[in-house]
Amino acid sequence: MNEASYYEKKNGKVQCHLCPFECVIGEGKLGNCGVRKNQKGNLYSMAYGKPVSVAIDPIEKKPLHHFLPGTKIFSVGTAGCNLHCKWCQNWEISQAKAGELEEQEASPEEIVEAAIEAKCPSIAFTYNEPMVFYEYALDTAKIARKRGIKTVIVSNGFVNKEPLEEFCRHLDAANIDLKSFDDKFYRKYTGAWLEPVLESLKILKKKKVHLEITNLVIPGLNDDMKKIEEMCKWIKEELGDVPLHFSAFFPCYKMQDITPTTREVLEKAKKTGEKYLKNVHLGNIF
Repeated sequence: MNEASYYEKKNGKVQCHLCPFECVIGEGKLGNCGVRKNQKGNLYSMAYGKPVSVAIDPIEKKPLHHFLPGTKIFSVGTAGCNLHCKWCQNWEISQAKAGELEEQEASPEEIVEAAIEAKCPSIAFTYNEPMVFYEYALDTAKIARKRGIKTVIVSNGFVNKEPLEEFCRHLDAANIDLKSFDDKFYRKYTGAWLEPVLESLKILKKKKVHLEITNLVIPGLNDDMKKIEEMCKWIKEELGDVPLHFSAFFPCYKMQDITPTTREVLEKAKKTGEKYLKNVHLGNIF
């Protein structure tokens, strides 16, 4: 266990200020993310030093196509997530709570050493939402920078301004999953809302973190080309020429009844994106 940052005590309860949910957590209880726990009036990260998934991936898998292309990236994830997307491909770990999965023991120093031994020039905090293991990822990023290793977050972007700005000081690149440009979609299918994600994108760009965006195109839910064009126009106007990845949906988790995204729909999305952006990519196509 490691004491969490960004919280305040409230008469035996604690209020977490890491993400916009601002969870008020009773004694012995976990927050919405499933890995931040009130123990005797203090908030602890139950995911610190306890990865459940460690692997070496091509960096393009994150996906990042314009940051260290052609290299391998050392990837680390824990249990837990602050969103509850009904299509999550990693739901077995992201929707698990602390202690429900087989965990490894790995300190930030050990993660960095393992990346160096594997000859990976970068480390990704990925698979689940890295902001829910904020302290673990941040400590690892600080050590990595001292050792000449780059760090990456693959994130939903649903995090408060202050913790994100602190993380940006030690972060090299990010891929943010902009799930839709429709707030109603966010609220219905993820449990979150859109505006904090847009603010996170602006912060990352302002702090000069290399930024790429992924949009998973789900048939019948967020494949309206007018909305996609609205999103692409916003990216261009607010962020500049940021690389954008349209990714194909496949049935998963609680969305087994929706058909996979067709190449035709993805090509339409790509063509729409290219009205505004130079680097538009398609992913998850087999």
